[in-house]
Amino acid sequence: MEENAERIHAQGLGLAAISYDSTEVLKQFAARAHITFPLLSDADSAVIRRCAILNETVAKGTPQYGIPYPGTYVLDARGVVTGKFFDDDFRVRDTPASMLLRQFGMLPTARQSLDAKHLKLSASASDEAVRPGQRITLAVDIDLPSRVHVYAPGVAGYIPTALSLAKTQAFQADAAVFPPSKSMTLAVIHETVPVYEGRFRVMETITIGNAQDLQPLLDAGRNLTIEGAFRYQACDDRECFVPETVPLRWTVKVEPFDRTRVPAEIQKKGGDR
Repeated sequence: MEENAERIHAQGLGLAAISYDSTEVLKQFAARAHITFPLLSDADSAVIRRCAILNETVAKGTPQYGIPYPGTYVLDARGVVTGKFFDDDFRVRDTPASMLLRQFGMLPTARQSLDAKHLKLSASASDEAVRPGQRITLAVDIDLPSRVHVYAPGVAGYIPTALSLAKTQAFQADAAVFPPSKSMTLAVIHETVPVYEGRFRVMETITIGNAQDLQPLLDAGRNLTIEGAFRYQACDDRECFVPETVPLRWTVKVEPFDRTRVPAEIQKKGGDR
């Protein structure tokens, strides 16, 4: 969140985090991690309960009891929730950059342009560095020339646009997300088909695997390579071209967890609630 605070504020958003930790724990953590936004102590988990996000799988009487399911709410100026990013597994977290991309379309500055026939193609990832269990988003941006279209998913009789990722233990992939298509009538053959024209974006969110599965797949610099492909069939108003498949590759650095503990004297003890 701190690394993305400037981009978050650029969207007109404020930023605060709520934790079941004491003010002493939050103060110590904020100083060590150089956190500049408010960290709010909900020591008795009252707000957590009112939001119905208390993790009931944690045993009562343990130091961890009172934690929420980790997640993020996006609110507008009136306090209306416009976005929610939550997961049942406390080890899984959407990165702020992924949320900014999915909620507001904010891409990172680093993009790679790829060779492709009949259109322009670029690929990017929401994050350059990740940790095990984080959810990041991969994006492919397509720019079609005037009078050229590609076929959307669900088309019959033509090759639909598709984004696929190579299967690996390094991550688990969600389904690719496509924008709404438009209907085009092919007058010569009396067909109406779903297509894309102009510019559009395809996104796919992945959950990075655990450290044990990742380790053998990293290079000497702890970089993980994610491979995939973008397939499409482009047509203009005179002909349909041969279907094309463009190889894709993203590289992200996998960082270790910060396992520094707060001093023992301010750590939460079992039976606090």
